[in-house]
Amino acid sequence: MLTQSKLSEMTIDELFNCHQANLQYFACKYLNDADSAKDIVQETFIIYWTHKDKLHLKPESVKPFFYSSVRNACLNKLRRIRLESFFLSIQDNNPSEEPICLNSIMRSEVISELHSALLTLPKNYQEIFRMSYLEELKNAEIAQQMGLSINTIKTHKKQGLRLLRKLISKDKCC
Repeated sequence: MLTQSKLSEMTIDELFNCHQANLQYFACKYLNDADSAKDIVQETFIIYWTHKDKLHLKPESVKPFFYSSVRNACLNKLRRIRLESFFLSIQDNNPSEEPICLNSIMRSEVISELHSALLTLPKNYQEIFRMSYLEELKNAEIAQQMGLSINTIKTHKKQGLRLLRKLISKDKCC
């Protein structure tokens, strides 16, 4: 029988060796996983050892403490497993999110590549593209602001698009 003086003199290794096999078997019955059972038993001993001075357990209460601690840890582990399975099943049942994410990534990449290509255009072409496609101004408004004819704006837009097509298709080929 374990006495208070013997309990206080025991090292963690002695205590562990005394109860570990039974507790691992007990945990394994809950979890059906020997590795997880071993981990839980080890964690239980560590918790006990770090808090033994605060627990003030009687020698006859140590064994029930270990069993209830291991049982609670197993139940917590099973809850976490069920919760993870639930969230994984939700993600698997909602395949519509993946294409949305993929489309966002592709759009971001295209915009980045387009922006890089625009920076290689002559400054007046860049300005016309900014005003036309980002600010959504009409050709007449752009011509008025830049002091150019409408036909010059149309020509610059057409030439700029041609240059962009070459730049982007050239990048894709190489």
